Amino acid sequence: MFRSRVLSGVSALALLAVCDDAAAQTAVQTLPGITVEAPRPAQASPRKKRTVARRTAPRPSQPRPTVAAKPSPVSIDSNLAILYQAPGGQTQTSIGRDQFDNRPSFSVADVLRDSPGISVKQGNGPRDFGISIRGSNARNGYGIRNLVIFDDGFPVTQPDGLSRSDLIDPRAYGAIDVIRGPSSALYGNYATGGALNFRTRRGAEINGIEYGLDAGSYGYLNNYLTAGKKIGNFEASLFASDVRGDGYFGNSWFNTQTVNFLGTLQATPDDRFTFKLINNMLDARIPIRSSLNQFDTNPFQRGCATAATAAPGCGTVTLFNNGFNATAGTDRETAEQAGLGRTDRRTIVGGRWEHDFDNQTTWRNQFVFDDRNINQPTGTTSAIGDYPSYNFMSDVVRRSQLLGMDATSYVGVFYNTLNWSGDTRNVMPGGNATLGRLSSNITGEHTNYGVRAREELRLTDSWTAIAGIGWETTHLKGINTAYAYAGPTGIATTAIKSADRQFQNTAPEFALQYRANKDWLFHARVATGYGTPQVGNLFVLPNGQNGNNTQLNPQKNLGYDLGFDWTPDPTLRVSATGFYEFFRDELVTQATPLGAPNSSYTFNAPKSEHRGVELLADWRFLPNWRVTAAYTYLDEIYTSYTENINNGATFGFNRAGNKIPGVSPNELTARLSYDQLSGSLKGVGAFVEFQWKDAFYMDNANLLKAPGYDLVNLNLHYDRPLQSDYLKSLHLFFEVRNVFDKTYVASANNIANSVTGAGIQNPASILANTGGSIYAGSPRTFIAGMRLAFR
Repeated sequence: MFRSRVLSGVSALALLAVCDDAAAQTAVQTLPGITVEAPRPAQASPRKKRTVARRTAPRPSQPRPTVAAKPSPVSIDSNLAILYQAPGGQTQTSIGRDQFDNRPSFSVADVLRDSPGISVKQGNGPRDFGISIRGSNARNGYGIRNLVIFDDGFPVTQPDGLSRSDLIDPRAYGAIDVIRGPSSALYGNYATGGALNFRTRRGAEINGIEYGLDAGSYGYLNNYLTAGKKIGNFEASLFASDVRGDGYFGNSWFNTQTVNFLGTLQATPDDRFTFKLINNMLDARIPIRSSLNQFDTNPFQRGCATAATAAPGCGTVTLFNNGFNATAGTDRETAEQAGLGRTDRRTIVGGRWEHDFDNQTTWRNQFVFDDRNINQPTGTTSAIGDYPSYNFMSDVVRRSQLLGMDATSYVGVFYNTLNWSGDTRNVMPGGNATLGRLSSNITGEHTNYGVRAREELRLTDSWTAIAGIGWETTHLKGINTAYAYAGPTGIATTAIKSADRQFQNTAPEFALQYRANKDWLFHARVATGYGTPQVGNLFVLPNGQNGNNTQLNPQKNLGYDLGFDWTPDPTLRVSATGFYEFFRDELVTQATPLGAPNSSYTFNAPKSEHRGVELLADWRFLPNWRVTAAYTYLDEIYTSYTENINNGATFGFNRAGNKIPGVSPNELTARLSYDQLSGSLKGVGAFVEFQWKDAFYMDNANLLKAPGYDLVNLNLHYDRPLQSDYLKSLHLFFEVRNVFDKTYVASANNIANSVTGAGIQNPASILANTGGSIYAGSPRTFIAGMRLAFR
């Protein structure tokens, strides 16, 4: 299958390569490394001056004024910016390609750390990372929740709010926009933390073919190919990669292929059509998450071929010998012995039509089909299902005058739905994730629809005001069938639970921007977010068993941002933002006991508060030298929450004032780099990078902490233009990660507190034996790579 995809990709590349070079547009300038609080790109020139080439030109490399002095038509890039990139008033950072192009960018973790407010943790797979904005996803056990993700403006977050980063290969992208803070007025359900937009490289920028190869420790190998061209009215880019490795854990080898295509056709002077395709295939083995004590004893789960011969600290799961109950006995097996892993496919196909009614008004229609197909025997059970979704939106943008002031008006409608069909089957002994009988089945639908509107008004040359509102209805409908098997023959009985819930949410936002002078930009914002439960959350009890959890409510947050950007000259940029957010019914997820049919449980915390500071600095203090830093401080606490824990009887514990588990209070990424800009050594460069993540609590009672860490990475790179009829440039790099070979916690899922029969909370020494939580980070790793660009 993969061979046919590669052949198709090579054929497409060949067609691009043989096209007349004279028709190709020259490559644009490299995107800036970091753009903080960047205003929207300038509007297009008047209609009589428009050409097809201008309308499909790549995004400009420099920030422009928020609103032009006179009304003008909306270009492709301006239009995208209104909804998906950085509309005025948002707290935003853009990470440019020059921040990650000269290093082995294996996953989103390698690039997103350059933005304040971002934290990442290792998920269940090689490139599966949990991404958090202001701690939004730190409390979830797997995947990405509480933020909305786009790829070139096409949503890659499904209607139930789940995103996975398996399909994100950073080599495909030119920049990433990070929008921080509650943003449901513009992005709808689940944007309580903000949004991300990954922008692939444009065809005119690539203007040819590039081939790259990265290789390193633990069998890591990444072959990737990029092609792009602009020919007349059509511009396209294609990225394909084949990544594999043995993994630094026991039972963690992986093999994943990704294809990402973007094409835009200027069909008429007033009509543009854009096509998007992403396909990711993943085959990976997955280790068992450790307890803190197991992590201390055997962090990389080595020597764990079988439970009978396992080294101390190996994680195990208990499996039914007959695949349905304990009457035939059970067997304790390691991940390697049982063959735990994931075999998933994700396919996204999208289309967008943009039509200009006149010089000031653009109508856009966009449709996306997104299919997530999973087979995940990651513990005592395997999740198997297909989750196709459909996403449609239609909006109108108009730039005009309102009461003599420049105005940008936006109004849109949207509808998206996901069909939920998932089985949970028992895993039984025998290796290779042998499946037993059905444990439970969930079928259902998750549907969102609504409207949103926005107005950006240039009050004076210095002041800009922004107001927006979104209204949305969410309908959850599902049936959970849990199976129990009695006796040695396994006579089946079923317990059926159903849910049919509808939520309506409204999210307003207001913002002010003040440009004091060319050096100082101040911004203030008050905004709201909301996120509803998912169908699967409604049927899991605190002990991980199937049952009635249908009382869950949507979470809502109200946030205040206040900050500034200081750019006294082109060599220095400093950004600082303080925020305070108030949550109601915050949806918090924690791990369930090992062996339960469901790995996580979700509950509402009635009230909580999130506050913090985000700092970013970029300083070229000498022509060849540059220092960048991104720092985040988070203080997130429960202000009203009583947790009930059962052990024969139910005991209540007041968690008000406790830290929300999973959230690290301090995170810093700093980099000192040198690049030779002239002379015989032009293109030679190096950097040293420091990463710090503070310790954080793992439980609601704040008894047990996951240890923090600090890492050092070193990089050497070389970028040389080539004067050849066929070759444009050669790029080389060598990187050492975790130079001092520290053992650290890369991911720690929240764990549940427990009590004695007398209602006394078990201490940290007991909690440290709770499994299903920790993955260790990579030990010292060496990676080298090269990339050739062809004309």
